[in-house]
Amino acid sequence: MAGEKEESQKVEEELKPENENEDEEPTVEEELKEKQSDSKRMKPWEQHAAVINLPRFDYNAPSALLQRSYSGFLVTCSIKREKSATKEVMSILDKYIGSYNYANTECLESSDASQSTKRRKTQIDEIGGISAEGMERKSTSEDTGNMDSIEEKGSVLSLVKLTRSGLLLLTFARENSPDPVAIVSNIFQCVESGSLRSPLWCHRIFPIQATCLLDEKELRTVVSKLVLQFVNDKQNKLAHPTKFAVGYNRRGIEETQTKHVKDSNMCSLLDRNKCFEIVASVVKEAVPDSSVDLKSPELSILVELLPLSRVPNGSLLAAVSVLPQNLVSVKPRLCIKPLVPDGKAKNEGVRR
Repeated sequence: MAGEKEESQKVEEELKPENENEDEEPTVEEELKEKQSDSKRMKPWEQHAAVINLPRFDYNAPSALLQRSYSGFLVTCSIKREKSATKEVMSILDKYIGSYNYANTECLESSDASQSTKRRKTQIDEIGGISAEGMERKSTSEDTGNMDSIEEKGSVLSLVKLTRSGLLLLTFARENSPDPVAIVSNIFQCVESGSLRSPLWCHRIFPIQATCLLDEKELRTVVSKLVLQFVNDKQNKLAHPTKFAVGYNRRGIEETQTKHVKDSNMCSLLDRNKCFEIVASVVKEAVPDSSVDLKSPELSILVELLPLSRVPNGSLLAAVSVLPQNLVSVKPRLCIKPLVPDGKAKNEGVRR
């Protein structure tokens, strides 16, 4: 019997360290190494998926775009990287749409800094004698406002299907939406300052202030409204005469594709010279003391044709914006500035 007890005790002693090691939790360093090894094995879109889900296309959007003007963003990206670019741009826009709702024009800080700021505010409120119930309501309302664009992004931005590769179209679902030009300006400032990491997949984000049918009357109305809005903004200091330029990008929709377009007026506006003539005349009417300057324009009117999928009656839709000098590049052609300088951007499969 004594021999059996000794043997059982030896077995228990041998098994005890193993059981203890199994119950021990991994250290922080071990967890970090495991996450890093997992991220290396994951493909780019899988890494993005861990942060934000890929939204579905809004197939009602093309018909809705014909009913009224929409604002939003036209994003260029590497061909065959549309999914990765969609997740990347949605993650970026979620942050800056939220910051715009707070009327905060400064760059967003990191999540850790934000949390520490909230904790400091809570301590100050406690010293000031604010009730716990009041603080709870305040923090709840702040958190809710900050997460509106994240939790309800399906109702904030709609992903619209396009017929061209290397392009993404995101439109605001609501009429009373944030200013896309202010949001893109904020993104540029943060990328240049280094507080926002340079995007990997998104090359350009064109802020869409308005959309309209490619019709002379509608185009004149939209351009006139946006130009007057730009000129009347006191933040924009303009010289006399005011220098302007016009950019027109058909995105592959050429004159040879007009067989499906019934409206002859739309067909005529596919001609670059015709479109330039109309837009320039509108600017001259709105700002009589103005002249064309393609080298250093103070304001640029950019018209982008949207290659929409499933558009009824073969209608052509254009996106229009009036942008300040710091958001455009004039060489090799007039267009929105790249988020990353061309020299650093990937050359493979880039649609500029």
